[in-house]
Amino acid sequence: MGIRQILITLLLSCFTYGQFGEVKVVFDNSLLKVHEQQNILLLKQDIVRYIKTTRWDEDYSDLVIPLHIQFIFEGAVQKGAQEAFLAQVLFSNGTDQRYFDKSLQFPYGHGGTLYFDLVQFDPLSSFLAFYVNLILAGEIDTYEPMGGTRMFEMSREIALRGTASEYSRGWSDRAKLVDDVSTNFGLRKTKFSYYYAMELFQDGDIDEAVLEFKNMIKGLDEVYDRSAREHYTMLFLKAHINELTNVLQLLGQKNMLRDMMELDPDNLEIYKKALD
Repeated sequence: MGIRQILITLLLSCFTYGQFGEVKVVFDNSLLKVHEQQNILLLKQDIVRYIKTTRWDEDYSDLVIPLHIQFIFEGAVQKGAQEAFLAQVLFSNGTDQRYFDKSLQFPYGHGGTLYFDLVQFDPLSSFLAFYVNLILAGEIDTYEPMGGTRMFEMSREIALRGTASEYSRGWSDRAKLVDDVSTNFGLRKTKFSYYYAMELFQDGDIDEAVLEFKNMIKGLDEVYDRSAREHYTMLFLKAHINELTNVLQLLGQKNMLRDMMELDPDNLEIYKKALD
């Protein structure tokens, strides 16, 4: 193990702030030439260090969110004096958040170092920060109503700087993404109400849990009025369908299960089975 790898390990063990737990980075670099593969040998470690040691939010410092990032490299091009890599990237928290980006372009030299600076735009550091803040926003929304707003605003600011940069590829789509997700107030209300209702149920506060599940249904109604099969809402429901139906069944909430059949037709058979 080299000196740089040892330093990275020490940093990870001593200065982890807790917003992210296990950060798993996977590369598919089969389309890269040998020397291109060599140039990104240390990139995985650099990404893990960057995400785990950056203090992304002062208020929520102990979330320990699992994060999976998969890079699918498409090749590399010469951009001025630098070699720029092209990739598609998947971000996931392993349950109800999943984002797939098809147009990353970034320069990275052997031994490069990632760091976060909101003012100073960097193609890769800022790209990672954009999605990290997006996932953090979604997570914080489950702890307080609309609690992730400031993190959404952080992603929006990064996207605006990206659109004006030399590496502007994909940033207009990312700006639209954060706008779409942050203004999906129905889903944001649904997420908070679902998690709060489950907590109340587990604590034995049944009446309050039922009221919060009703608020969840109201949030889903808002989503449905905006877009009947909104992608990120369907993803959220798919991740929690079994737990949700089990609890509604235990609570005897047949009307809610019927509501869910209309609001979530993708999982119609599961709701039917719970009713039967």
